[in-house]
Amino acid sequence: MLFIPLYDENPSKKRPLVTWALIAICFIIFIYQFNLSQKSELNFIYKYAFIPDYLNNYYIVSKLTSLDPMLTLITSAFLHAGWMHILGNMLYLYIFGDNVEDSMGKLKFFLFYVICAITGSLLQYYSNQSSEIPIVGASGAIAGVLGSYLILYPKANIKVFMWIIIIFRTINIPAWIVLSIWIMVQFFSLSNSTSSGGGVAYFAHIGGFFAGMILTPILKNKNKALFNESLSSPWEIKRTQKSDLKNTFTHGRKSSLPVFRKSKGSLPKFKR
Repeated sequence: MLFIPLYDENPSKKRPLVTWALIAICFIIFIYQFNLSQKSELNFIYKYAFIPDYLNNYYIVSKLTSLDPMLTLITSAFLHAGWMHILGNMLYLYIFGDNVEDSMGKLKFFLFYVICAITGSLLQYYSNQSSEIPIVGASGAIAGVLGSYLILYPKANIKVFMWIIIIFRTINIPAWIVLSIWIMVQFFSLSNSTSSGGGVAYFAHIGGFFAGMILTPILKNKNKALFNESLSSPWEIKRTQKSDLKNTFTHGRKSSLPVFRKSKGSLPKFKR
């Protein structure tokens, strides 16, 4: 049995340029990192990843490293540990980021994203200040996006791909259920994380999620309401269609790319 969120039935009014830029930057850095030699990649990770012990011994480490440990609270959010890590993170950012960006505006959304990333890393730091394990990933920042979406559009439907043996279906599930399950999984996973001493930084997820919920009422535009209603009916189950793939990329907009419009006696013009 497999469940994968594809898109939300809640198209944004403006193109999410910051969300797209963040996704592009993460992929560019990951591809660069992926093509490094093993030794160079290890040096790259230890330079730009957030390491709690480095912050715990800030005054000593800051004199020995070329990058201030405080800055790694931000740089670590653009690194990823593998293909599944980055694909999972970018999928959630692509699905939910456009509406959150639309509710705040580009500059405030970028600020929001960075603050959530920092908050997530700091909560992970306080959970184990002496850890020497590098923390990488945009999970804290994206968890903030999910927390924001939860209070902005709790009733919006998420189109989820469902694969059961040979049955392929899509089902509309309200966002508050999808996101509530996600945050509960983080809490239930804490026991395994703390006992093993490594693995996924669940405290970063939780910190980012609640930071997103707290910051949203502060940073959202005044004309944007909280707890908006859904635009479609929940729990609709349909056969998987080609339009589901298209909507995964367009989010219900007519097009995500500029369209050429040709007029007589002039050069083609962009229609946006």
